[in-house]
Amino acid sequence: MNKIRKIRDDIGMNRREFSEHFGIPIRTIEEWEAGRRKPSDYLPRLIEYQIKYENLIEEMNKNHDNK
Repeated sequence: MNKIRKIRDDIGMNRREFSEHFGIPIRTIEEWEAGRRKPSDYLPRLIEYQIKYENLIEEMNKNHDNK
């Protein structure tokens, strides 16, 4: 499976949501997932890093709200 598609499936976003959330044109995502284009090698890692960061911030906010 395509790396971008796997990331998108893992976080439960459709192409439009993924596009809007990460600021990537939907057409680009479609091209990557269809194998017609390939993202730069660093891009999937950068997206995964952003997801981890967002999850960490969300978890910290939940813990803060519970105090």
